[in-house]
Amino acid sequence: MADAYFFLFFLLPLLLLVVLYFLVKPRPVKIPIKNRHVFITGGSSGIGLSLAHRAAAEGARVSILARSLGKLEEARNAIRLATGIEVALFAADVRDFEAVKRAVDEAGPIDVLLLNHGVFVALELEKMELSEIKFTMDVNLMGTLNLIKAALPAMKNRKDPLPASIALVSSQAGQAGIYGYVAYSASKFGLRGLAEALQQEVIADNIHVSLIFPPDTDTPGLAEENRRKPELTKIIAASSGCMTAEKVAQKALDGIKSGSFIVSCNLEGIALSLATAGLSPQRSFLMAFVEVVAAGILRIVALGMQWTWYGSIEKYHSQRKGSTRSS
Repeated sequence: MADAYFFLFFLLPLLLLVVLYFLVKPRPVKIPIKNRHVFITGGSSGIGLSLAHRAAAEGARVSILARSLGKLEEARNAIRLATGIEVALFAADVRDFEAVKRAVDEAGPIDVLLLNHGVFVALELEKMELSEIKFTMDVNLMGTLNLIKAALPAMKNRKDPLPASIALVSSQAGQAGIYGYVAYSASKFGLRGLAEALQQEVIADNIHVSLIFPPDTDTPGLAEENRRKPELTKIIAASSGCMTAEKVAQKALDGIKSGSFIVSCNLEGIALSLATAGLSPQRSFLMAFVEVVAAGILRIVALGMQWTWYGSIEKYHSQRKGSTRSS
């Protein structure tokens, strides 16, 4: 019996670690930020502005892109005041490929392309206008493709031998679908497929893809989102924490520098990433070990979460029907 326990709790995990050490690809990589060109979309406010602050403070040459030139100038002044660093500004709509291409060409070869732009409408699909759905998909998904397509040729032909990065800011709503997030989740889930396929296409060029999954973040857009958010969405999403843009930016930049494909921002995010690892690349054999060991347990946890969510939905509709009948 002692031999069986020894094999099960010591030799078997050790053997699994050895197998994963040789199995895991791509291999670990470090991506420097200092003295390199970091191009950030959605860089005039929120997470993007915090990313620009942090990258500038770490000695990067920073360019930021957003639609509003006025907000970009405010962001530049704030970064200059905080860091003493001057950042380059580019006003363009990510939906417009030609405008994006002009901005990227003017900015020059990019070492770290950080795609943080995005829009969010929390509303049941039936109540959303088609224009709102299209706008969400065009900005969040097509806008990302536009930027990557515009920047990729120069990134592939760069003379700098150091590894480069393309980082996409998704959302925890890009890991689990939530009531009221149909269009938003569709766009953010799409980023995952984009990132997984893109990593295979650019790995030979020493370009490494990161996919960042922040939770609700305390940004100017969050208050606006909450005004339209359905009651059921608030109930289901209540368990999810809210982070500051500065903390998300720190987690994101640390993940990019370590070359991580999946970048989680809090404990809930780590659990979601483990539960949804699927066929995503994993550079760390230790994290791969945790994913393998935790998979079954986290599936039970996920089913428990679904039980809670659907229970909330049933209770909400039952109460609404009761209120309708009593009136």
